[in-house]
This record gives sequence, C-alpha cells and structure tokens, in this order.
Amino acid sequence: MTRSELIAGLAEDNPHLTVADVERIVAALFDEMTAALSRGERVELRGFGAFTVKSRQARAGRNPRTGETVDVAQKSVPFFKAGKELRERINKPAPAAPAKKKTAE
Repeated sequence: MTRSELIAGLAEDNPHLTVADVERIVAALFDEMTAALSRGERVELRGFGAFTVKSRQARAGRNPRTGETVDVAQKSVPFFKAGKELRERINKPAPAAPAKKKTAE
C-alpha cells in the first residue's frame, strides 16, 4: 500500500472528511513519528507494532562493481517489530473455500 492509497482508503471510509483533511492528518502523523524517532524515542502503536532506532557500527564494506574496500560510516536505521495482534491477524488461517457441488448430467 502506498501513501496515496492509504489516504484514498481513509477518505473513502470517512466521508465526513475531505481528501485534503485526510492528507494533512496522515502527514501530521508521519511527521510526529519521524520527529520522535529522530529524538531517539520509541513509537508504539498498540496492536500494530513498535518502531525504534538502532545504531549500526562503522565497518569495512566492498564496492560490488570494483571489489574495492570502502569504509561505511556509523549510522542509525529505523527498526519495526510487529505486535502480537498484528502477527496473529497475519498468520490467521484463511477460511476454506466452499466445495463446488457436482451437477448431475
């Protein structure tokens, strides 16, 4: 799902809101989450999961085109851990399709 698909779906589910209002809401939500993560805070959405920032140490890498060794600087990367409810909903077995009846000819 893309950001525009999310906005379109939310606007469809909430006809009392304009698409512009939904866009501002989604942008504000993402901005707040990004700001919290940049401050090193954890962002937890109950029933969905938690976003945290992990630090990757500096290391020696390799340029795949030339094979030359390059230094890769230390960096922070976002990390997502799915919540229990999300994992259960994703792994829930799909309902079995009803069997087709054979017709007598």
